[in-house]
Amino acid sequence: MNGEWDDETAGPGRVVVGVSGDSLASLAALRVAAREARGTGRTLVAVLAWEPPEGEALYLRHPDPAWAAHWRGVAQERLAGAFDEVFGGGPPGVVAERRLVRGRPGPALCRVASRPEDLLVVGVRRGGRWPGRVRRYAEAHAACPVLAVPAPPEPVALRRALRRARAADFAAQR
Repeated sequence: MNGEWDDETAGPGRVVVGVSGDSLASLAALRVAAREARGTGRTLVAVLAWEPPEGEALYLRHPDPAWAAHWRGVAQERLAGAFDEVFGGGPPGVVAERRLVRGRPGPALCRVASRPEDLLVVGVRRGGRWPGRVRRYAEAHAACPVLAVPAPPEPVALRRALRRARAADFAAQR
């Protein structure tokens, strides 16, 4: 779909990881997936699913290829930023592939991790409005095993400091 990937050219037994680029759980999942790929000799496939910010339904009412290209570029920067944050570039000792897939994260990840010998790795945020929505979708629809990686806990000192913080602590200083 959309020419984003070609499963015919992919090797068997990949480690597919969902990357959002903006959560600690996503970064932790990328780190664990790279370790799993390195340990098993499999290819790491990092997937960032994206959609135009207004959603596909509204975009289809007024399609603008330049607007879609802009948001695809933003997604590409987020994916590159995640690799820089976790590895300082590329994961050492691992064959890594980066894919941008236009669509919702759960279905996009399940389409890429479509083989029984694949491993799908997803990050799970702590708390939140819908904790584990992508994980639940993946566990229900994936054709392969799913590994859920929790976000690392925040340091205790940071949590205490944030509990005592007031709005004035975040005000811009002149």
